[in-house]
Amino acid sequence: MKITAIKSVVVNAEMRNWIFVKVEADQAGLVGWGEASLEWKTRAVVGAIEDLTPMALGEDPTRIEHLYQKLYRQSFWRVGVIGMSAISGIEQACWDILGKSLNVPVYKLLGGAVRDRVRMYTHLGGGNMKAVYESFDPGPVIDLARQVVGRGYTAVKVVCVPYSEPLMNVSYVRKFAGVIGKLRDAVGNSVDIMIDFHGRTTPAMAVEYINAVAEFSPFFCEEPVPPENVAALAEVKRAVSVPIATGERLVTRHQFREIFEQQACHVIQPDLCHCGGLLEGKKIAAMAEVYLMGVAPHNPLGPVANAAALHFALSTPNFLIQEDMLTDVPWRWDVVQHSLETRDGYWLKTESPGLGISVNEKEAAKHPFQQEVIHSTNIRAADGAILDW
Repeated sequence: MKITAIKSVVVNAEMRNWIFVKVEADQAGLVGWGEASLEWKTRAVVGAIEDLTPMALGEDPTRIEHLYQKLYRQSFWRVGVIGMSAISGIEQACWDILGKSLNVPVYKLLGGAVRDRVRMYTHLGGGNMKAVYESFDPGPVIDLARQVVGRGYTAVKVVCVPYSEPLMNVSYVRKFAGVIGKLRDAVGNSVDIMIDFHGRTTPAMAVEYINAVAEFSPFFCEEPVPPENVAALAEVKRAVSVPIATGERLVTRHQFREIFEQQACHVIQPDLCHCGGLLEGKKIAAMAEVYLMGVAPHNPLGPVANAAALHFALSTPNFLIQEDMLTDVPWRWDVVQHSLETRDGYWLKTESPGLGISVNEKEAAKHPFQQEVIHSTNIRAADGAILDW
């Protein structure tokens, strides 16, 4: 079998553009789909896919490790998140082809199911960017959390940490703690609360914020500091009693290596659309397993990414919980036909061949590329300085 064509299909889903990758093989009608969505980098990722295509044409799509090694190593320049997102989308599509050619679901090719269902969590506000990233007032946070719990979820994520300078006044800490306290009272102890810091804080402020909410027992606090400094992350982990998660902005097992060596977190969060794909995600998870770390893959992306994440979770022993963004646009499942089923806050197994999805290119064409809202350009300190968002 040989790869004959690779194509990108871009779908604007309001808050972000989805980048679906179509890999065609030389067997009649056999195509695979992957996802390479990367917010605010759509044109760059599509260009990277075009750059990688000549290296993949003529290769056997079922020799997945071989093809990954070629795309990663023989590009010479090691690629960052843009290039790795392109590789991830191609790699997922090859798994889809392999599963379809053998008439088995991908999770069976990844070692088989180690669980019967996959626990999910979601953000507040679905596709509303302000609701997701500016959860600073308890009223809307509680209302949206109750809606999420009403849909069957047993875990929610909030992004209510203030946009922070290196040190912040105690009033910000107390307001943040007040939101989390009221949220805990509203949802009770049976619902897990994850707090996404979005890399907004320094170690000093992260420790202040986390210690202020420890009594409310967050499931984990995510990315408390920017990803560039692993020692800073380890400093936070040692200073708090709440579990720490990170990894959405890291790619390949090589970037995760220092996290493991410093035991800088409790939960890793590789994104299967960025880190290198399913097999690279499995390697990262296996490294985490040695250090007794859980895996909670990052995924606020499109429906092909949902499918890939399901197969990963079903087959990964130290998997913990899976992020989704199923309510971002109402026509999500018009664009992608699927065999995925959710029940009571869990994804169920699918027995459909491959990833269990197919992109309807006619429906996708109804939502062409548009420039996403560049939310981050408005984030400033009181004196006008740029802050992490």
